[in-house]
Amino acid sequence: MVMIVARLLGWAVGFFAALFLIVATPPWIGWVFLPFLLYASFRAVLQISYFPWSIGIQQVLGQYPWQILDGVPRGLSKHPEVEDDEMWFEFANPESPEERVPLPFLSSMRTYWWMKRIGGPRTRVELKAEIEPLWFAGDPRFLAVVAAPGRRGNAPKRLHLLYQRPAKDRRVAPIDWNASPAALERARRAGARLPESVYRPRPS
Repeated sequence: MVMIVARLLGWAVGFFAALFLIVATPPWIGWVFLPFLLYASFRAVLQISYFPWSIGIQQVLGQYPWQILDGVPRGLSKHPEVEDDEMWFEFANPESPEERVPLPFLSSMRTYWWMKRIGGPRTRVELKAEIEPLWFAGDPRFLAVVAAPGRRGNAPKRLHLLYQRPAKDRRVAPIDWNASPAALERARRAGARLPESVYRPRPS
């Protein structure tokens, strides 16, 4: 959040500096600063869009502790149990560990870095190693935060918010992942938009 605010202020200062130079200099010089003015405007708006994303991460971390997981299944192509054609991680159901829950990358925020490291058969081993072990906080049945290990492995970096579509869009029919009332309430406190009604059974 601190970095988002700092970047927003920086791009705002850059916008007004470019605007001042355009106004204060002869027209033939002012045109030189116009591209920077437009780019600074774009980046400032982009930083504003990061606020809800960052708040969502904070909500999840306020409810779930970090876990450090090795060998988490992942993929770039469509998971057979997910309607969305997105890359994914697969985690154990917290209340039924024998069941695996795929968690897709539905948010478009900063996904390219993860895509390069989840990769496929041709992805370099060095890149794949940058997200091993995987830092995880949340409930994969609803929403979670994943992160890569820091330089010394003792802190997370590159935090990314993942969620099931029903946890953010009430128009999508929810699915029952054998979640207890306590798990549902915890997910709501973490930011999941879950209906009060009972979930429908998961299709077999």
